[in-house]
Amino acid sequence: MTTHNNVKKLLFIGTLLFIHSISLQSQSIHTLTLEESIEIARSKSFTMLMLGEDLKIADYNLKSATSRLKTHIDMTIASPQYSETIESWKDSTGITYYYPNKELGHSSTLTINQPLPTDGNIFIQNSLSSGEDLQSSFRSSRLRSRIGFNQPLSSFYAYNSIRSTLKRAELDYERSNKQFKREELNLVYQVSSAYYNLLSLQRSMEIAELDLERQMEAFEISKNKYAAGLIREVDALQMEVDLAEAQNNYDIAILNEISSKNSFKELLGLDLNDSIALSSELNYQIVIIDPGKAVELALKNRLEVREQEIQIELQKLSIKQIRSNGMIQGRIDAYFEKAGVNQQPDIGFFNSIKNSYSNLIDRDASYGVGLTITIPILDWGENKALVRASESRLKQSTLRKEEVEREIETEVKNLIAAINSNLKRLQVLEKNVFVAEKSFEITRQRFSDGDIDSQGLALERNRLNNAYTSHLRAFINYQLSLADLTRKTFYDFRTHQEIN
Repeated sequence: MTTHNNVKKLLFIGTLLFIHSISLQSQSIHTLTLEESIEIARSKSFTMLMLGEDLKIADYNLKSATSRLKTHIDMTIASPQYSETIESWKDSTGITYYYPNKELGHSSTLTINQPLPTDGNIFIQNSLSSGEDLQSSFRSSRLRSRIGFNQPLSSFYAYNSIRSTLKRAELDYERSNKQFKREELNLVYQVSSAYYNLLSLQRSMEIAELDLERQMEAFEISKNKYAAGLIREVDALQMEVDLAEAQNNYDIAILNEISSKNSFKELLGLDLNDSIALSSELNYQIVIIDPGKAVELALKNRLEVREQEIQIELQKLSIKQIRSNGMIQGRIDAYFEKAGVNQQPDIGFFNSIKNSYSNLIDRDASYGVGLTITIPILDWGENKALVRASESRLKQSTLRKEEVEREIETEVKNLIAAINSNLKRLQVLEKNVFVAEKSFEITRQRFSDGDIDSQGLALERNRLNNAYTSHLRAFINYQLSLADLTRKTFYDFRTHQEIN
């Protein structure tokens, strides 16, 4: 029996050396509270990094939509443009003649365009072009300056495309922003769950270690009693078996804690070689929750509700767009233009441009204005059917919003009931731990005095271990239910602060 005991001690020492060797390889040591773990996850976890990029995408799309309303300036330069082809012409008798043609051209256009909030736009366009016939040294040049305006009339009474695009971008940005907040709270809950899971395994290891120490003490007592002839051999052997079981439970608890630590470090974005330790204080705060306020906050802040509202707004825009396609369409176009040309044997590029400018000054301006109207006469009810289908989808979105609000209200109320139940159970199990510890001390003393056998001590030890485990589980359930309420209401009832 002594040899077997020595083997167990060697295994115990070997396990400690294994853990110590791992800690020596660590690069950094982190002693973490729950709040510190959450902050690390917010800045380092891959989930938050990906969500941050999604938020940037929505922000850039919103900037793109707003930029559509600003002045745009574009320049097109086509220089040089060389061509060598075979041209043809027919004389009065119908005979076709072919001749080679070589041309060298240059052109440039500058366009300044100002979109209007009414879906129209005003533009100024200046162009310069010059071409030289290399066969005959004949050059032609042209200068043109145009101010134009166009305006669709349907944007005043039917559908405004530019405003709708901007509205969609704003809604998408809001949705992405709220989704980022929701996923951040989900991450907080995930970190809290992983933190308390690791804390549970850490405490389980401590409980297993304490149980091992108590079993080793009981084993020594039974060994001495057996040597003195006070107990039977079977009782001494049972104590040895109980010690081996306690040692095995402790070894398993250590391995479970190491595995959980690696998963926790991965979630936080820490290096797997870093060493972490958690604060093992099981302190908690009694939180009083107003169910009415919790439901109100959830309905106000939950993305699911706002998503349905956004969907309703988008569906209304879609109905307006579809309905406008079946309405009378009108468009006003107007322009004012000055142009100058020069065509004569090659006098040089700059002289040709100069002559074109002189011609532009002397030539009368061109202008035009026009109204175009498109009237749908017969579409066999196509547009009306599309509008009715969109209206039905709008009704579905409205009904879904009501359904989501009911689901959220039920969910929050059930969660508050669970929180109150977890709190009551935690308070009861606190007293249970106190009683179990007192009872075990009395039982251990009775075993030492010889009043009870090893079986009675083992039963009391199991009762104490179960009390520790049940209390730990109740503590974790209470903390996680509070974290769950925070992510489902966007409000921390422990600090009485809304999550921004």
